[in-house]
Amino acid sequence: MTEPGTTAHAPDNPVRDLPLHDLAGFTHRWVDADGVRLHAVEGGRPDGPAVVLLAGFPQTWWAWRKVMPGLADRFHVVAIDLPGQGHSERPDGSYDTHTVAAYVHAAVRALGVPTYWLVAHDIGAWVAFSLALKYESRLHGLALLDAGIPGITLPDAVPTDPQAAWKTWHFVFHLVPDLPETLLTGREREYVGWFLDAKALAPGTFDDAETGHYAAALAADGGLPACLAYYRHAAASAQKNHEALEQRHLTVPVLGISSSHGSIPDMAASLSPWADNVTGTVVPDAGHFIPDEHPDAVTAALSNFLNGSD
Repeated sequence: MTEPGTTAHAPDNPVRDLPLHDLAGFTHRWVDADGVRLHAVEGGRPDGPAVVLLAGFPQTWWAWRKVMPGLADRFHVVAIDLPGQGHSERPDGSYDTHTVAAYVHAAVRALGVPTYWLVAHDIGAWVAFSLALKYESRLHGLALLDAGIPGITLPDAVPTDPQAAWKTWHFVFHLVPDLPETLLTGREREYVGWFLDAKALAPGTFDDAETGHYAAALAADGGLPACLAYYRHAAASAQKNHEALEQRHLTVPVLGISSSHGSIPDMAASLSPWADNVTGTVVPDAGHFIPDEHPDAVTAALSNFLNGSD
């Protein structure tokens, strides 16, 4: 492993200009996921049940750093950067969540993990839901944290009431061709800082170093257009989700984790039309970034879900 804050020189790392951050007890790995190199951070019990973690916009695997140690005593913990995110490759082509889900599942297979629990937040949850539809037989269960999943938990229209619109306005902005890149290139730190500060309930949840880390990841080697591509392919993601759901609903246990001041008030209720076994919990005094704001509550909710569903 490299030292915290140093440049990554691993031969398989496709984003070498972006500093790596280490987490005690965990190892950086890069795997070939059907032709796309994805970055994984792996630790915990090698012989324990596997838990795969996916983060969302504008974060990286580092969003789980406060939760991963609490799961490591019992579980084999793997946090994966999505394509275009963090230290993973930024491939050309579609970023619809079924295409991306195939890459993520291939990465998990390449790590030697045959079956696993899947836990995801924000855009990570978009991918996780589609992955569950494609590879449900490989999952023990699915936990999704505060996410407007296209066609599933995302409202059909962006609200125009200013009291609500600030939570979802960026979905439309990100869809506009070229304009976000024109306005945001060179100003990634300001943009990322707005998301982290506005959507976390408690001021000061993210310090300057964390904001800088996520902004640098967005700016590195085409990270911005890659992350925007998830939004630009959201309609295709929604269509493929509904095509799959016409055949069957999810049957694995599903946990919806909401927060008192998040984007989706009740994840469990929003997911229940599409899954047969849904439970939910609400983390109080939290905004959108629940794993950063209340990691102990998230760890406890996940541990109860994983242990109770054995």
